[in-house]
Amino acid sequence: MRKGSLLGVFIVCLLVHTSPAQDAKARYLGLEKLLGEGSFFDNHLTGFMLYDLDSQLVRYDKNSHLYFIPASTTKLFTFFGSLMVLGDSTTFLRFINKEETLTLWGTGDPSWKYNPLPSPNLEEFLSSYDTVYFSHSNWKDEPFGYGWQWDDYYHSYSPEKSPTPLFGNLIRARNINNRPVISPTYFSVETSEKALKNVQRDWHSNRFFYNPRTYNGREMRLPFITSQETFASLASDEWGVTVIPSDEKLPPDHYILKGVPTQALYKEMLLESDNFIAEQLLLQISDEVHRELNSEKAIEYIKETYLYDLPDDPQWVDGSGLSRHNLFTPRTMVALAEKIYRLFPDEELFRLLPTGGRTGTLKYNYQAPVPYVMAKTGTISNNHSMVGFLKTKKNKVYAFAFMNNNYPHKASVVRNEMEKVLLYIRDNF
Repeated sequence: MRKGSLLGVFIVCLLVHTSPAQDAKARYLGLEKLLGEGSFFDNHLTGFMLYDLDSQLVRYDKNSHLYFIPASTTKLFTFFGSLMVLGDSTTFLRFINKEETLTLWGTGDPSWKYNPLPSPNLEEFLSSYDTVYFSHSNWKDEPFGYGWQWDDYYHSYSPEKSPTPLFGNLIRARNINNRPVISPTYFSVETSEKALKNVQRDWHSNRFFYNPRTYNGREMRLPFITSQETFASLASDEWGVTVIPSDEKLPPDHYILKGVPTQALYKEMLLESDNFIAEQLLLQISDEVHRELNSEKAIEYIKETYLYDLPDDPQWVDGSGLSRHNLFTPRTMVALAEKIYRLFPDEELFRLLPTGGRTGTLKYNYQAPVPYVMAKTGTISNNHSMVGFLKTKKNKVYAFAFMNNNYPHKASVVRNEMEKVLLYIRDNF
């Protein structure tokens, strides 16, 4: 009897000790079936990493060492850099006041009358002046990012960068009596014989056109070409003072005018994948660190100061991910996600990120009675990625990077297959 009892105890102990390993193997094989050889993800370049934030162990890895075009998941790099450098509110302007003369310098703050954001109140600040000088001497950048597609120039998702944007560097065209009316009123619209469905801008100038016979009447926004002269004219109209261009250098001793909460910029950039805010945030980082506006210098500073320990050196060239020259590996994206995760309580971080079936760019995808995906998406032609966090039914939180390049399908097809993978993780891990 005693021998039999001991044997029974041994068998029970063996089952207890081998069960977790067997479960782990079964989970791995389940993911391998969804992601491995012969799966949907075997016919294009796919990288995937699943990382347990509690144990700090990788639970699944597929091509995580390869470089991928990240698209708008690049904004997570911009977000992290902004958290490290910028404070609770933006610096809206730098200025000096001498001999009753006010001279201003931009900082990259994008908020002035850009509809998604609160707008700084300049009335009291400028009330004592009839004329102010605005210097672009600290502008060391280009209106377009490195590698942006030229034919994006008239789309609202690709406005130009500038020291102090007005209206998000976009015009608004509204249909009034079957004719487009443009604001700000500094700009106007002309008729054209081209078969234009709506208002379109000339490639080389701020001339806007529409065809009365083919006009569809939809409200739209289009980028305008920025310049120091255009800014001065617009600011004069909108600020109620005469703004005169200047090239005066920013002195070390100067004052700052605070702007809006940076949380407002982060929320809009991440939830709605706002390219414009992302690019202007890089300029604000450069302004804070170098007192000049230079995206490349901002990126180098963030990499060298805060991201030197990433698994693979990121090829990072813009703030938004519009450029195909950005290249990151999935394991670097997971390492970045973990850095961000350690900075916030879960709920605070997850409110900033798109949530499956609830908010932002995931509002109509990954729907479930209990949200389980909180992540940043990124999509450009034939490339779709998602990086963020997944909460399982056991209430465990994993970081993941799911990157797909060069697929011959619509992005919706790839998303549907990605959802199968993430649901499997939610239910089995």
